[in-house]
Amino acid sequence: TELHLAKHHSSDITQKGYEKKRSKLIGAYLPQPPGVDQALPQERRTPVTPSSSSRYHRRRSSGSRDERYRSDVHTEAVQAALAKHKERKMAVPMPSKRRSLVVQTSMDAYTPPDTSSGSEDEGSVQGDSQGTPTSSQGSINMEHWISQAIHGSTTSTTSSSSTQSGGSSAAHRLADVMAQTHIENHSAPPDVTTYTSEHSIQVERPQGSTARVAPKYGNAELMETGDGVPVSSRVSAKIQQLVNTLKRPKRPPLREFFVDDFEELLEVQQPDPNQPKAEGAQMLAMRGEQLGVVTNLPPSLEAALQRWGTISPKAPCLTTMDTNGKPLYILTYGKLWTRSMKVAYNILHKLGTKQEPMVRPVDRVALVFPNNDPAAFMVAFYGCLLAEVVPVPIEVPLTRKDAGSQQIGFLLGSCGVTVALTSDACHKGLPKSPTGEIPQFKGWPKLLWFVTESKHLSKPPRDWFPHIKDANNDTAYIEYKTCKDGSVLGVTVTRIALLTHCQALTQACGYTEAETIVNVLDFKKDVGLWHGILTSVMNMMHVISIPYSLMKVNPLSWIQKVCQYKAKVACVKSRDMHWALVAHRDQRDINLSSIRMLIVADGANPWSISSCDAFLNVFQSKGLRQEVICPCASSPEALTVAIRRPTDDSNQPQGRGVLSMHGLTYGVIRVDSEEKLSVLTVQDVGLNNKSFITTKLDMCNFFYFKISGAPISEYPFIRTGLLGFIGPGGLVFVVGKMDGLMVVSGRRHNADDIVATALAVEPMKFVYRVRIAVFSVSVLHDERIVIVAEQRPDSTEEDSFQWMSRVLQAIDSIHQVGVYCLALVPANTLPKTPLGGIHLSETKQLFLEGALHPCNVLMCPHTCVTNLPKPRQKQPEIGPASVMVGNLVSGKRIAQASGRDLGQIEDNDQARKFLFLSEVLQWRAQTTPDHVLYTLLNCRGTIANSLTCVQLHKRAEKIAVMLMERGHLQDGDHVALVYPPGIDLIAAFYGCLYAGCVPITVRPPHPQNIATTLPTVKMIVEVSRSACLMTTQLICKLLRSREAAEAVDVRTWPPILDTDDLPKKRPAQIYKPSNPDTLAYLDFSVSTTGMLAGVKMSHAATSAFCRSIKLQCELYPSREVAICLDPYCGLGFVLWCLCSVYSGHQSILIPPSELETNPALWLLAVSQYKVRDTFCSYSVMELCTKGLGSQTESLKARGLDLSRVRTCVVVAEERPRIALTQSFSKLFKDLGLHPRAVSTSFGCRVNLAICLQGTSGPDPTTVYVDMRALRHDRVRLVERGSPHSLPLMESGKILPGVRIIIANPETKGTLGDSHLGEIWVHSAHNASGYFTIYGDESLQSDHFNSRLSFGDTQTIWARTGYLGFLRRTELTDANGERHDALYVVGALDEAMELRGMRYHPIDIETSVIRAHKSITECAVFTWTNLLVVVVELDGSEQEALDLVPLVTNVVLEEHYLIVGVVVVVDIGVIPINSRGEKQRMHLRDGFLADQLDPIYVAYNM
Repeated sequence: TELHLAKHHSSDITQKGYEKKRSKLIGAYLPQPPGVDQALPQERRTPVTPSSSSRYHRRRSSGSRDERYRSDVHTEAVQAALAKHKERKMAVPMPSKRRSLVVQTSMDAYTPPDTSSGSEDEGSVQGDSQGTPTSSQGSINMEHWISQAIHGSTTSTTSSSSTQSGGSSAAHRLADVMAQTHIENHSAPPDVTTYTSEHSIQVERPQGSTARVAPKYGNAELMETGDGVPVSSRVSAKIQQLVNTLKRPKRPPLREFFVDDFEELLEVQQPDPNQPKAEGAQMLAMRGEQLGVVTNLPPSLEAALQRWGTISPKAPCLTTMDTNGKPLYILTYGKLWTRSMKVAYNILHKLGTKQEPMVRPVDRVALVFPNNDPAAFMVAFYGCLLAEVVPVPIEVPLTRKDAGSQQIGFLLGSCGVTVALTSDACHKGLPKSPTGEIPQFKGWPKLLWFVTESKHLSKPPRDWFPHIKDANNDTAYIEYKTCKDGSVLGVTVTRIALLTHCQALTQACGYTEAETIVNVLDFKKDVGLWHGILTSVMNMMHVISIPYSLMKVNPLSWIQKVCQYKAKVACVKSRDMHWALVAHRDQRDINLSSIRMLIVADGANPWSISSCDAFLNVFQSKGLRQEVICPCASSPEALTVAIRRPTDDSNQPQGRGVLSMHGLTYGVIRVDSEEKLSVLTVQDVGLNNKSFITTKLDMCNFFYFKISGAPISEYPFIRTGLLGFIGPGGLVFVVGKMDGLMVVSGRRHNADDIVATALAVEPMKFVYRVRIAVFSVSVLHDERIVIVAEQRPDSTEEDSFQWMSRVLQAIDSIHQVGVYCLALVPANTLPKTPLGGIHLSETKQLFLEGALHPCNVLMCPHTCVTNLPKPRQKQPEIGPASVMVGNLVSGKRIAQASGRDLGQIEDNDQARKFLFLSEVLQWRAQTTPDHVLYTLLNCRGTIANSLTCVQLHKRAEKIAVMLMERGHLQDGDHVALVYPPGIDLIAAFYGCLYAGCVPITVRPPHPQNIATTLPTVKMIVEVSRSACLMTTQLICKLLRSREAAEAVDVRTWPPILDTDDLPKKRPAQIYKPSNPDTLAYLDFSVSTTGMLAGVKMSHAATSAFCRSIKLQCELYPSREVAICLDPYCGLGFVLWCLCSVYSGHQSILIPPSELETNPALWLLAVSQYKVRDTFCSYSVMELCTKGLGSQTESLKARGLDLSRVRTCVVVAEERPRIALTQSFSKLFKDLGLHPRAVSTSFGCRVNLAICLQGTSGPDPTTVYVDMRALRHDRVRLVERGSPHSLPLMESGKILPGVRIIIANPETKGTLGDSHLGEIWVHSAHNASGYFTIYGDESLQSDHFNSRLSFGDTQTIWARTGYLGFLRRTELTDANGERHDALYVVGALDEAMELRGMRYHPIDIETSVIRAHKSITECAVFTWTNLLVVVVELDGSEQEALDLVPLVTNVVLEEHYLIVGVVVVVDIGVIPINSRGEKQRMHLRDGFLADQLDPIYVAYNM
């Protein structure tokens, strides 16, 4: 690889050259910070990065930035990238949030800034630290420091914007960059709108809409939603803004696709032709220098301990500190030796019995010691080595479910650990049960806790001595490491590797006897363990251990200890250097000249370079020499890979490389060319360490270059998990870790680099203590980047949004990658690792489970998701000539089916003699006057009222008289019947027939909700042109009440007749219609799309309807049928009012509203009356399923028995809700309900009942279809459980006298079997047309009399407006034919056209409801080509924002759609009509009129 390093002797880039280059790069963007002398940098030839003094003073003002992620060039690059966008107004809608969610919290007691970018394993101050830092010079006033940090920032180029939070105006918000930065290789976002103009939106008015029902919310006037945008609405302004932002072309489209499963085309990222290619020679295996042979090296580490413990027992081995920085305890080599022996003896001989010891050599034991007790740990560790058992050091588990503690439990279990060694203090601090036992932690094996303090142990006998042998290949210890996915692995280190590693470190670091070393690192693992516990004993060194708790209180403590003990070596992380800088205030007595080696443990993180530079800058005057800073690269698997040696030659500057980040994303090393802003500066970590242990350097071989088949050397390699390369002169450079790697559409990005960019965004103080996590989640076959940051307690909504939009811009400019989701959480809420860092995998887990509870979320799926399937292009249909060959459509049977033929059924149906229902009733009143037709039950299940044939006849006569005499009505006048479900309604209906009037049944207004229900009543009365209104006395009062007057204009009601006082006389004659085709009644209903449609039912159709149902359900006078339906329209009305009179059976009427007080009412009545056939609605079924779910046992005890039910039909006008019917069947199976009894019917406006599962014939079947094929209007049957499968249940059997055909809704041509098309129906009981005021029947005429475009062009069909398909099954019908099953998929009106495909809202809603346990209901609709998802939240409002990413993910994964807006609302906001159908159009009206009072609205970018 070509790599020019900034080495002075090769004079590639001199100090001056660097300055020039830098000012050239950045001069255009940055004002000169005041007070910085231009001439300074050129004068001083320090070999560190230039403008050093000025840089540090300027930096100090920017407050709590983590120096590890700090790079001036980088920060300025970020500022420059953002400056480009500064002038432009931002155009993204800010999310709206309910006020209760915006809680301002006070700023916590401030502590030194905390690293813990999420890609780092540990390292930061925990939020609960006490007080302000103190130092040997007295206490530093942190308040002063903060205020200076807040006011003194000179470089901030913030582009603030002034808008009202909550934003109603077209807020100048986010990421214009989204649209403006032209980045080469991302494909265009989906076509969000096809409008040309920027401002006005024209949509054609949907044709022939009948009058609309008022929206459900408040008193909103009828808003036009299908057409233009409501003007006064905040929401629509925001959406418009979003649409405008998304409309701008962004990235060139990609050409080629790969096929996913079948025809679903997902785009695949094409390689960028301009991408950099690797050049240069193949990299060779590098070797470190030979390990020198020293005569008196001990043969094993235990031997070393024995040697020092006996030769110089008084030599100090370890000094521990208390939280005041005072020495707490000094462990000498003699004490270490005797105590370790004691521990070894006790482990082997005092646990278990003599015959059955609990621990034998090579068994594994856990070491659980707190971070402030290295002495006890050291004794226990060496005790294990002496006893030849394997120590597994782990963190102390705390009470709360620690992040990752469960995984550690799995590790202990798989290691077979049964004993845990711990200290006295730690043992006392562990959570205890009331009996004093230590409970078993979640996921942990059962452990015996054993305290290793000397006073608790028995002395080994004189003759007992540990067996000390030479190092061999047995395991010495197991170090745990946490993987990217959160799982914990144990890395086993053998005794020979342990020994050789110590020898190699001794040689590389030049350790000598009795040197003093200060260790700030975690002594249980990694560099802290290797230097502070193992290598130190090998060389009889003295370790000063600084606990994390002391660093939290006094960040300077380690530097003070270096001075105090004249330490030669210090082991730190870059964050410790950073804290020391923050707390440093010109201490006079600091002298660091004793240090010959400052080991930087995380030197492999490329962003540590800035900490090293800044630290050197400040402490050079205190005697710190440049050459002592020794970054090292290590990993648990490979131990120390490389370490920079301390040189004596201060003229030999360290290696530097300035690399192009863009090149790195392709795995190619390029020295950065001048004009690029996005660079990564790396420093070398020295030559690779020791040549003959298992640690070969394979850092880059598996990352950058393909190695040809032959092995490169005879040694096996170990994968270090580090990414890097070997530069000139054998120097090792590391650019990141495998764990932080995210591969987004083929390019690799490092989490650390993205963290650094986010932290360089002004205001830098925004992220609370630099706590930020970056990880990727897999959505739709690619990785998507997620950033989670803790925001400062005092930041406002506006700040958050500003910062988020700037971060998106910066990352887009510098890394050329889109961020999928940016979430902000309150300070101190992300899960922590034991040393205070962010626990990354746990954070990711919370994010995916929807348990992160962010306070702000910004999703950018439109920008990131570039691999959606291409929009579908519709193909022209085949013409008629090529299709019609007999009964085949391109090799398939034509999709047509029919019920039994009415003409051929011989039945002794007396009612057939009569053409009119009024005549049937008169005949029944004469022949069977006392036969009970109707029984009405009240909520207690007792009979409230009943009617015999003659009672009904007489009541109807009186009502007819009233209509003629009081109402002065002519025959043919329309009468509105406004009755609660019951007997009065039936009597009034037949009264109208007797008087020759046309009845219209209307649901009465709800007394508690007059404002929204009364306008509907008024509208039906007006639209139906009712000449008079009949009702009960109670409702009569309600209609004239004051509340009613506020809701509607009561003066325009037609005359109101109260049927509670009827005249006593009979009419002169009963009206008999002249012609069976005249109007019998009008059936009005509000469709789910918000249309009010009334259809005309003739006398002939009414009689045919009743006959068809009678034959299908085998109804006779001896039968009883239980009906729990609303009697106002469709099949519900026919069953409630008409069928009993026609067939003579007894109807047991159960008003559905009574079930709200007594959910078991319907089922108890069915059981009590031993009913065989019952009818209900979905809302009734849902009430029973939810309300009685837990009561089946008590119902059984009350004698509820459903074993006699043969048909339980759900009356519906939609796709069968298979999940509900199945759970209902399962739930009541124990009460005798036969699973095959439950079925559904299907009806619509043009024909109120097309299918109805009768008594005879095959059971309803279920098929599974491929949801993706369905979007293309194709039916593809798949196996149950296959991906993307959707279960569809047959909608019942086709009624006698009904013919069905499936036709293409566009071409009106017939389709084949198992093809999706519109269901057309031909039957004697079709309605005869729409009844409308406006006389625009011409538009609707083809709904009722359509003809096929070819084939049978004579038959007149009615179009149902529903998509479905017919499938011939293997089952046989009652008449011996093969049974044709009809499957309803959904209404054409409801279906949404998105990306050229047809989506049914219910499918998307089902996916969304599954996404999170708190989502109880969901409704989707589209607005200007954006998909809007409304979810009802059952949980705390804190969970609202968790739902946004989950909803977006699930819709992308399962439906290949990008959600435009996510609206989180309270339970019960989504309006549902009496049939249990969602009123999505009303919801949409409410949303656009801003009447939903949402908890949160997220606008996805």
